[in-house]
Amino acid sequence: MTGPDQTGGSGVLINLTTAMTAAVAALDVYKQAVRTKIALILAPTGKPDRKAFEMHQHMAHGFAWVVTYVETLRETAHWATRLEADGEFGEIEALLSQILFSDYLAQLVGGIPMNQGETIRPHELETLEEAEALFDVPVIRRLITEGKTQQTMAATAKLLPDALGRATVENTGLDETLNMVRDQFRRYAEDKIVPHAHDWHLKNEYIPMEVVDAMAELGVFGLTIPEEFGGFGMGKTAMCVVSEELSRGYIGTGSLGTRSEIAAELIMIGGTQAQKEKYLPAIASGEILPTAVFTEPNTGSDLGALRTRAVKHGNTYKITGNKTWITHPVRADLMTLLVRTSPDTTNFSGLSMLLAEKPRGSDAQPFPADGMTGGEIEVLGYRGMKEYEIGFDGFEVPTENLLGDKEGMGFKHLMATFESARIQTAGRAIGVTQYAFELGLRYALDRAQFGQPIFNFPRVANKLVMMAAELVGIRQLTYFSARQKDLGKRCDLEAGMAKLLAARAAWAAADNALQIHGGNGFALEYPISRVLQDARILNIFEGAGEVQAMVIARRVITGGN
Repeated sequence: MTGPDQTGGSGVLINLTTAMTAAVAALDVYKQAVRTKIALILAPTGKPDRKAFEMHQHMAHGFAWVVTYVETLRETAHWATRLEADGEFGEIEALLSQILFSDYLAQLVGGIPMNQGETIRPHELETLEEAEALFDVPVIRRLITEGKTQQTMAATAKLLPDALGRATVENTGLDETLNMVRDQFRRYAEDKIVPHAHDWHLKNEYIPMEVVDAMAELGVFGLTIPEEFGGFGMGKTAMCVVSEELSRGYIGTGSLGTRSEIAAELIMIGGTQAQKEKYLPAIASGEILPTAVFTEPNTGSDLGALRTRAVKHGNTYKITGNKTWITHPVRADLMTLLVRTSPDTTNFSGLSMLLAEKPRGSDAQPFPADGMTGGEIEVLGYRGMKEYEIGFDGFEVPTENLLGDKEGMGFKHLMATFESARIQTAGRAIGVTQYAFELGLRYALDRAQFGQPIFNFPRVANKLVMMAAELVGIRQLTYFSARQKDLGKRCDLEAGMAKLLAARAAWAAADNALQIHGGNGFALEYPISRVLQDARILNIFEGAGEVQAMVIARRVITGGN
């Protein structure tokens, strides 16, 4: 039991940051033990065995979750230590990080939920004894048994109402400039997006062009484009903050920037100087709205099986094939179009990226271009931009619009954008999680049952406390991946983990916030119904959770951190 000698008056453990740092050190030993054990099964020769990975998917994916938890707790401990050194590690920060540590450590020892129906347990990783030894580490045992008591949860819950009206419950540790960026976009979202988002969703309407234009004026589409090409030249952490705040208002507005981010990064990484000078300033200003045209009906995550062909005829490529799940293509002016330019290939080597211009369409005439047709895909959530299937039949693209003026580089160019896209997707998931938390908290405070606000009931308040605690973890993991990217370091592993965990957190927060609403949450008139629908897509796009987990496992087992 927690006693006065173990905690401060609020339930915060004494020497908490020291305990968290020591816990991470013990976790590194455990992670290495898991890695050693399962590498014998999944990579017996030192290289990933594809058949073994397929046969033991549950084990491989479970290992990815172990790694993700360890890295999340590591970055949370780093954040807490930095705040403490600056005298800014307050009671709410301490309680939330302590609860997160307690909960995630308990799951590492007992079983991590990969989703609602799949849990990875230590014996399934061949490390039951190692997990038992981990629990016996004094600092681990202390954090698990004393870090998340009902006393601690109740003390944290008392602080949550003060968070309404603030951008975040916790001090995120970001600098003054990024906090100003957050405040600016939060005010814009609160004034111009939140009051209208639910109506756009219910009517399946496009986000109005005046909103898109206002976002362009605020610099959303040129945030990370270098100043020499008309952008702001800010880093990926700024992109995360902007994505958070816009997605908190409506996931559609948060996602509008994704298409510009992908297109701009493709051009910055692989484009010729002429292509950079032509397209980047127009993307930054919002004059050109891009869309990503990669996925095909029968390929999904298997891009090596892509079939859309681009055949050269003089100075033109003629495109034939079908694409699906294309977001916001009707109003787009530019498609980053992944095609097969080498018809005799059946893998990644024959793929190329085209910068395919097209006229803007409308609902009445979505694709007013020769050789291009399409039909809308009706979707559960993630509306405001609309999803389409697109067919190409002789659609023409000038050869000068081949990205980088070199065929066969399409897959390499695309892979180079995945880090930023997944960081940005994690940012979107944070925004959805934050809004679900706020909706749940506000409803719990306002709704009275049995003579008191339902927030007073522990099963309600505890749900909200865990949302806030997970927000701490996913923010710090996402910001870390963004900082790594800004430093020019490889961060596909960190970005993948951030996206994997943030997507799960968003769905859990939306589901629990709807539960707090009870029957009203099931009514379409309540915004939480929209948030639940929007949250569901986060574990699917930009790499489905299962694919993401496999990528993480392969990287770590064969030499990643």
